[in-house]
Amino acid sequence: MTIIDAHSHLWLKQNTVVDGNPIYSLSDNPSRSMFFGEERQMLPPFMIDGKNTAEVFLSNMDYAQVQAAVVVQEVIDGNQNDYLSEVQQRYPDRFFCMAMLDVENLQFAEGAECVGDFSVAELIPANLKGLAMPGHRVRRSLLELMPLFKHLEQRGMILSMCLGEDEHQIGEMREVIHECPNLKVAIGHFGMVTTPAFKSQVLLAREGRNVMVESGGITWLYNSEFYPYPSAVRSIKDAAEWVGMDRLMWGSDYPRTITAITYRMSYDFICKSKELTEADKASFLGDNARKFYGFRNLPELPYIKNMSE
Repeated sequence: MTIIDAHSHLWLKQNTVVDGNPIYSLSDNPSRSMFFGEERQMLPPFMIDGKNTAEVFLSNMDYAQVQAAVVVQEVIDGNQNDYLSEVQQRYPDRFFCMAMLDVENLQFAEGAECVGDFSVAELIPANLKGLAMPGHRVRRSLLELMPLFKHLEQRGMILSMCLGEDEHQIGEMREVIHECPNLKVAIGHFGMVTTPAFKSQVLLAREGRNVMVESGGITWLYNSEFYPYPSAVRSIKDAAEWVGMDRLMWGSDYPRTITAITYRMSYDFICKSKELTEADKASFLGDNARKFYGFRNLPELPYIKNMSE
């Protein structure tokens, strides 16, 4: 079975400020971070240098037999464009890396795709393949960013969009999809599945032929239920009824989610479920993402027995 992770994160150093709140790895325990004034276990405790690198992720991917991963970005980790550009160059068949922009401060010239003295193309590293937008943290109207979305559409790039629960933002995203019918859009965090926004976000996949929904963070959102996440499986089935299984993709939200579970556990609850057909599992876990992101030359990853077996 092809397995592709449609939502993951990498960073060399977490050190940024969000809404006036410093977010940074703790010097005495770099697997933990100061997060909005609270100490959090940001990384698994064995990642003791505070670095969330491609090489460590590849080791986890090989162990869990995950052939490839989409790397998105979040403002809480700081801008990782330079590092992800290097990762994309080193591992072109394993990663699909996305850029991030400071969309709060983008100012477009009248009728142009310019931001100050720079074009949008100059702001996004040339070898990155899409743009990740944590829309749930964006305070301005998404419609003000239409020149950016049209630029992505013209370049054939993919937009990874996480939305909040606000219905007006969902309505704005609907308008973006209609205005940019050739723009590939992946709605993240499975439409914030445990919130009232879930169905409205999933139904965005009906608004355009190039819109998908990925499940990054679904184990976080159902963390109180914990493995094997029966409600998460039921939510996947609900979403498939609304928009079709061919519009849904698995994502892990690595590495934050594996502070509670192993990387393999973030998808094998799907494999072991008796509520989904084998065809549904194959589509959800990899086939849909392979087609949507255009992965080729995927490696064969045989199962390696554990010492405990």
